[in-house]
Amino acid sequence: MSLLRRLHSEFGQSPWLDNLRRGWITDGQLVALRDRGVRGLTSNPTIFQKAIQGSSDYDAQFASLSRANIAPVDAYWEMVLRDIDAALDVFAPVYAASDGADGFVSVEVDPGLANDGTGTLLAARLLHERVARRNVMIKIPATMEGLPAIRTMIAEGRSVNVTLIFSLERYRDVIEAYLLGLEDRLAGGVQDLSPIASVGSFFISRVDTEVDRRLEAIGGSAVSLCGKAAVAQGQLAYALFREKFSGERWAKLARHGARVQRPLWASTSTKNPSYRDTLYVDELIGPDTVNTLPDATLEAFDHHGRVARTVDADVESALRSWNNIAEAGVDLSAVADVLEREGVSSFQKSFDELLAALTSKASELRS
Repeated sequence: MSLLRRLHSEFGQSPWLDNLRRGWITDGQLVALRDRGVRGLTSNPTIFQKAIQGSSDYDAQFASLSRANIAPVDAYWEMVLRDIDAALDVFAPVYAASDGADGFVSVEVDPGLANDGTGTLLAARLLHERVARRNVMIKIPATMEGLPAIRTMIAEGRSVNVTLIFSLERYRDVIEAYLLGLEDRLAGGVQDLSPIASVGSFFISRVDTEVDRRLEAIGGSAVSLCGKAAVAQGQLAYALFREKFSGERWAKLARHGARVQRPLWASTSTKNPSYRDTLYVDELIGPDTVNTLPDATLEAFDHHGRVARTVDADVESALRSWNNIAEAGVDLSAVADVLEREGVSSFQKSFDELLAALTSKASELRS
């Protein structure tokens, strides 16, 4: 059995693919990945920028849309949603076989709305209604402004991938928004909560990149803590997840079919070449989790990953590492703030650059 399949069959973790290209849909590669054990897919504006600008797969559709005088931003969504719809078809059998627990495909709202709660909610609703598929998850950034939108989307029965989580404190807020949304839905008279699913996405490697930079600037013995922050934070997040999805408050919701909001490990390719290429997969394996893997990391793990339950194997050690990093002089709240701003900015930059390129191409086609 492949290591990808063993993640789910033996340890209850769902490997998802963190990439999407139209060529993978048309040539059957996405189906092949699903059949190897991939159980879902995530996308983001950077992924689509690379896909659309990095191939000719979208040229015919874009030319047709341009000839019909479709604005570049609307053409972007037409191209994106064609891919999303096709990916939803690929993973629909997983969704059906898992009784709605897996087989999701995530698509992100316009990242320019990350600090506009009302705009995020309106865009998320529209996107959900436009896709109109049970196994779609709408990605909403875990900004303070995004939290009320997450709660409302859940209360309306819409599945949400909460993205760009960089701190344990914000993760606590994300869980609370999910629980309140479920409670709102129950209070509104809906008795069956089982159609709703959600994940809370930690961007793992980016934490090490920023914390390591600060530790190296401090120097001395602090450097020995490099490479420990991201895994420690993920393991502590899992402990928080287990705490929050237990007890009477959760039991009441579970009696109505509510599903836990699974922690999702995103950005799991190692950025530091001295780190093991499967580090952020190997050390975060456990039940009721998702690891969304870029294709290179997926292939590396399936080839030589280490398969064992690790996410809660030594929580005390994770806590020690986390505390030691703070005591060494790293302001972990400041790290989270920087990473959130950079994450939103990076996706917005990809979105803006792609729209500029599409606008230029549209002008060329019309000239």
